[in-house]
Amino acid sequence: MLKELTIKNFAIIDELTVSFEEGLTVLTGETGAGKSIIIDAVHLLCGGRGSHEFIRHGAKKAELEGLFSIPNPTHGVFKKMADVGIEIDEESIILRRDINEAGKSVCRVNGKLVTIGILREIGSSLIDIHGQHESQELMDEKAHIHLLDQFAGDRLVEVKESYRELFAKYKKLNKELAILTENEQQIAHKIDLYTFQVEEILDANLVVGEEEQLQEEKSKLQNYHKMFDKMSSGYEAILGESKGLDYIGAAMADMQDVAEVDKRMLELSETVSSAFYILQDAAHQLKNELDEMEFDSNQLQYVEDRLAIIQTLKRKYGQSIEDILAYKEKIATSLEQLVNRDEQIQKTAEKIKQIEKDLELEAKDLTDKRKIAAKELSVAIMGQLQELYMEKAIFSVMFHEHTKVTYNDNGTDDVSFYISTNVGEPPKALTKIASGGELSRMMLALKSIFSKHQGITSIIFDEVDTGVSGRVAQAIAEKIAAIATNSQVLCISHLSQVAAMADQHLMIKKIVNGNRTYTILEDIVDDKRAEELSRMMSGAEVTSTTLEHSKELLKLAKERKKILRKV
Repeated sequence: MLKELTIKNFAIIDELTVSFEEGLTVLTGETGAGKSIIIDAVHLLCGGRGSHEFIRHGAKKAELEGLFSIPNPTHGVFKKMADVGIEIDEESIILRRDINEAGKSVCRVNGKLVTIGILREIGSSLIDIHGQHESQELMDEKAHIHLLDQFAGDRLVEVKESYRELFAKYKKLNKELAILTENEQQIAHKIDLYTFQVEEILDANLVVGEEEQLQEEKSKLQNYHKMFDKMSSGYEAILGESKGLDYIGAAMADMQDVAEVDKRMLELSETVSSAFYILQDAAHQLKNELDEMEFDSNQLQYVEDRLAIIQTLKRKYGQSIEDILAYKEKIATSLEQLVNRDEQIQKTAEKIKQIEKDLELEAKDLTDKRKIAAKELSVAIMGQLQELYMEKAIFSVMFHEHTKVTYNDNGTDDVSFYISTNVGEPPKALTKIASGGELSRMMLALKSIFSKHQGITSIIFDEVDTGVSGRVAQAIAEKIAAIATNSQVLCISHLSQVAAMADQHLMIKKIVNGNRTYTILEDIVDDKRAEELSRMMSGAEVTSTTLEHSKELLKLAKERKKILRKV
C-alpha cells in the first residue's frame, strides 16, 4: 500500500505530505481545488510522462516521493527490483522522482538511480490508476488474454510452461529454416563471404599465445644495440683488467689467509669464494650470449609483418586470437550448413512438422482450460454487474477463430471481452461501449474480480463514478468499498455515497495567500464528515436537512461495510 506521499513545487502545490491508511481513502473537494493534481503526482511518481509544465511557477524543480509498504515477500515487484540490482529494505519501497526546468527526470528506487522505464515497470506493479476516459489495461484487447490467464490462476501454470518450452524450440527451428531458405543470391553471397573469411584465418596459421611471444621478440630486436652495449659493458666491468673479478679474487685470497688463523672467519671466507665463482660463471655465460648475439633486420621485419596480420584479423573477427579462432569455427559450421542446405532444409522441415504436432496438442490443452476459466469469469462478471444494477448485461469472453492457425507465446488463442448492456442488442467488444456510467460500472465489476488476481497493492479511481446517481451511486460506493477489502483504494469522488464509505476521508482545498495559490489537505473526521457530505449533496450551503441525511448516510455506510467486509 501507499503509506506516505510527499509533493513539493508541483503545479499549485507548494509542499504537501500526506499519510494514507489501509482500506478506502476518499478525496473530495470543490472542482478545481486540486484533487486531480494529487493523482497526477502519483501517476508521475510511478513513471508517467513528465513535463516542465508540472513545476510550480518560480521553482527550479518539482519533487515527488512515495513510501510503499509491501508485506508480501513473494510480491512480483521484489523480483523486478532484484533483477536490476535494487536493494530491498524489508517491506518498504521508496520511489522518488525529480523533474527539472528542462523537463528531464531523475528517478530513484530505494535510493538507487534508475531509468524512467524501470521506474514505470516497478510503479505499475504497485499502483493501478483508473480514470473515466483514460485508456486502461482492461480496455486494451491485447491485455484481455493475460487477464483471463490471471483469473485462471494455477490451473494454467503447468500447461502454459510446457507449451512455451515447446514453442521456444519451434521458433528456433523456424528461424534456422528461414536462414537456410533465403534467396539464392543472398546464399551465394554468404558462401563467398564465409569461404573467404575461413581461408583468410586458416592462411594466417594462428597459434594461441603467439601474439605475446611476437611482442616480446619485437621488443628484443628493437632494443638489440642497447642490449649489446649494456651486456658488453657489464662483461668488461666483471672480467676486464683490474676490474670487478680481480678485486673479488684478491678479497678471496685475503679471507682465506685470515680463515687459516681464525676459524670463525671460515664461513665468511667461503661466502666470498662462492661469490667469486658465481660471478665468474655469470661472466662466461654473458660472453657466450654476446658471441651468439646477431642482429637480423629481416627477422624484425617478419615479426612486425606477423603482428600486422594478427592486428588486421583482430579488427575483423575478434579481440584476441582465441576470439578469431572461435569465430572461424562458427562460420565454418554455418558455411557447411549453407553448402549442404538442401539436406539441412529437409531435416529442419521434418523437425518442425513433428514439433507442430506436439505444439497443436499443447495449444489445444491451453485453449480448453482457458474456455473453462472464461465461462467462470463470465458468470463472476455478470454477478458483479447485477449488483451494480446492470441486470440485463451479458458478458462473455470471445475466442476468435482464424482461417490460419498461428502460434505465439500464448498459444493459438485470440481473446477479447464482449458485452451487451441493452436487451436485444448483440454483444460488442468491451472497448466499444460508450456510456460513461456503464463504463464506470463495467470497470468496477472487472476490478472487483481482477483486484484479487493482479497483485496490485493500491488502486486509484479518478472520478469513475461520474455520470451516475441514486441507487447506482450507492451500488458503486459499495463496490469500491468491497474492492478496498483486497487492495488499498484511493478514490476521487463527487458522490456523497462514496465518501460515506471511506475509511479515511481527505478534503482538498485551494487557498490564496498573498499573491500565490496553494493546495492543502485536511483530514475529515467525526462531525466534519457529515458537514462535508452535506456540502457534496447541496453545494456550499449546509442545511439541517442535508446534515441529518449525511449522518444517516454515514450510519448506513458503517453497517454496510461490516456486511461487505464480514467484520
